[in-house]
Amino acid sequence: MSQQTQTISLHGLPRLGWIGTGIMGGAMCGRLLDAGFPLTVTSRSQSRAEPLLERGASWAETPCAAAAASDVAFTCVGYPRDVRQVVLGRDGVLAGLRTGTIFVDMTTSEPALAMEIAQAARANGIEALDAPVSGGDVGAREGRLTVMAGGSSAAIARLDSVWQVIAARVVHCGPPGSGQHTKMANQVAIASTMIGMCESLLYASRAGLDLATTLEAIGPGAAGSWSLQHLAPRVLRGDFAPGFMVEHFLKDLGIALAECRRMGLVLPGAALAEQLYQEAITLGHGRSGTQALVIALAKLSRTEWPISPTPHLA
Repeated sequence: MSQQTQTISLHGLPRLGWIGTGIMGGAMCGRLLDAGFPLTVTSRSQSRAEPLLERGASWAETPCAAAAASDVAFTCVGYPRDVRQVVLGRDGVLAGLRTGTIFVDMTTSEPALAMEIAQAARANGIEALDAPVSGGDVGAREGRLTVMAGGSSAAIARLDSVWQVIAARVVHCGPPGSGQHTKMANQVAIASTMIGMCESLLYASRAGLDLATTLEAIGPGAAGSWSLQHLAPRVLRGDFAPGFMVEHFLKDLGIALAECRRMGLVLPGAALAEQLYQEAITLGHGRSGTQALVIALAKLSRTEWPISPTPHLA
C-alpha cells in the first residue's frame, strides 16, 4: 500500500476540511457529518457555519488551519478570485496541506486557474482535483449530485467514501481543468433551457392556461428537462429563493463566454442568456434563484409575472 493511501485510510474515514458553507457547501457538509466524517470548516463568517458547528463540526480561523487539520480539503466558494485567495494565498489551503493529501475545488471556476492550482499542488506533493457539481440545492441535500472531476483518476478513486455520501455519479472528465470545462458545457446547456422553460410559462400564462395543468401535460414529453421538473413548480408558487443564485450563474456564463472567445467560438444562445440574466440583476434579483429569469422576460413584454414572489432570505 502506498504512503499516500495510508494517509487517507489512517483514521478509517478521512478527516475533511471544508472552506465555504453556503447553499451547496453547507448541504454537502451536513451529509458528511451525518455519515460520521470528522469535519473542520471555515467560512467568511462563523455565523454562516453555526448550524454545522452545532452538529459537531470543528471551526478553523483560516483555510490554512482547516487544511492542516485534514487529510482532504475541499473548497466551495463563490468566484475564481475567492478560489485564488483561499487556495493560493498566504493563509490558503495549499499552505496547510501535507504531502500525500488531496485538495478538491468544487467551485465552478476558471479552467486555467484549476490547472495553475494543480501545478502548485503537485510541486508540494499534493493531488488537486477540480470537481464542480451539477444538481442544485436539491441534489446537494439529497446526495444526488453529479461531480465533474478533472485530475488524477487515482485521487478520485481514493475519495470513494466521500462521493458515496454526496453524489449520485462521479465522472472523470480528464486532466486538470477538464472538470471546469465540462461544467461550462453544462452551464451552456442549462442557459438556453432556462430561457425556454421561462418563455413557455409566460406563453401559457398569457394564453390563459392553468399553469399546473400545462406542466402536467408538457413535462413528461419532449419538452421535459431538469429545469421544467424542479424549477418550474417554484415559479408557479412565486418561489424565487436561490437554489443557485442568478449572480453566480451570470459569473459562470461570463467564464464560458471568455473561454469561447479564447477558442474562437460563437455561442449566441449563451450570449443571449448572459444579457437576460444581467437584466434580472438590474431588476434586483441577483441573489434570487435562476428561475427569476421569468421576471426579466416578463418585463420585455411590458408585463409582470402574475404570481407574486414569496419572501426569501437573500
